[in-house]
Amino acid sequence: MSELIRVGMADLNVCKAPNRITTIGLGSCIGLVLFDIKSAACGMLHCMLPDSSIMRQTENPAKFADTGVALLLERLRGIGIPKSALCAKMAGGARMFTVKNSVDILNIGERNKEAVESILEELHIPILASDCGGTIGRTIEFDPVTYRLRIRSIRKEDRYI
Repeated sequence: MSELIRVGMADLNVCKAPNRITTIGLGSCIGLVLFDIKSAACGMLHCMLPDSSIMRQTENPAKFADTGVALLLERLRGIGIPKSALCAKMAGGARMFTVKNSVDILNIGERNKEAVESILEELHIPILASDCGGTIGRTIEFDPVTYRLRIRSIRKEDRYI
């Protein structure tokens, strides 16, 4: 019997098949899934901000892209998955709020997406698919058996990447 592993906001977790992993409430946040096809194992990060160096309170590494990805890699190594075996899928990074005459620095969703992409490029982890941007929130669920990321949004049909 399979279990649905939940990942909260500013949180992460890992799982192996037949279990699946999910997170809800991705607005400007990024939901990143790192997975290994051979072992049917995966991990998910729900990060809120791109960079921990701009904050004073950084006691929760999953809150930030830079420290969250590092911690997720550590957890995956802990269940026997080397970095070299990993592929990625991601979703989120929406522009949830617009302020008239604002500068793009307020577009946290885009900055989160760019931070995760940059980190994965440095680590040589390929992003196989992504569904980022726009102005709507998302809920995602990953199945390590099929490697499909299900994306649900209000007033839209489910999508799979």
